[in-house]
Amino acid sequence: MQIDLTGRTALVTGSTQGIGAAIAVALARAGARVGVNGRDERRVADSVAALAQQAPGAELVPVAADVSGAEGAARVAELLPQVDILVNNLGVFGAADPLEITDDEWRRYFEVNVLAAVRLTRRYLPGMTERGWGRVQYVASDSAVVIPAEMIHYGMSKTALLAVSRGFAKKAAGTGVTVNSVIAGPTHTGGVEDFVYDLVDRDLPWEQAQRAFMREHRPQSLLQRLIEPEEIAHMVVYLSSEQASATTGGALRVDGGYIDSILP
Repeated sequence: MQIDLTGRTALVTGSTQGIGAAIAVALARAGARVGVNGRDERRVADSVAALAQQAPGAELVPVAADVSGAEGAARVAELLPQVDILVNNLGVFGAADPLEITDDEWRRYFEVNVLAAVRLTRRYLPGMTERGWGRVQYVASDSAVVIPAEMIHYGMSKTALLAVSRGFAKKAAGTGVTVNSVIAGPTHTGGVEDFVYDLVDRDLPWEQAQRAFMREHRPQSLLQRLIEPEEIAHMVVYLSSEQASATTGGALRVDGGYIDSILP
């Protein structure tokens, strides 16, 4: 399948590392002009330089702004007034005793993981519908449905994203704009390595630690390994394409599969 996004402008939030960086590179390789987003200007600039080496000749736009707040969202709109492909990837996660999660932490997870995506969708969706073409995506998680006991605040935020995605898809019905969420499973990033070592023996080599984590904390996985960020990016690029024009209102799974699945 040949996917050509030439002439399209994409914004990927939280794209200086991990899944977001992989998505930015994949969209750029498909021909899109890509906004690379992070909070710190120097880090964004360094990330743009690094990502440019992976996608030679691509147009990568530094978008330094904290999109978890209203001011940051406004700043993004100044830097990228028109976006054809919005990938709401920004998110925080971490393990915590459910009875010890504070009110402020619950609010922070909602602000960063949910409300940031809502704000940007409100800003960019009207322009997409006026032009008759657009793609809005939310990077959700299998934790949205199979809530982990060690991070129910994270699971809550990802469940909310599924509702947000479905609702905005209905708002965009018949306009030529598609809205979908991508249900990502446990993915191999630097942050996830830290998370894994919070739950298993830190003296274990990484490959053993990964297997122990999957065996002890995600035994339902059919894949039985962590997913690579590029595997999530492949789905995002497809959903961003003309080829995915009839896919909207969906929750597409890149979660490694479940032995006894209750996901759609």
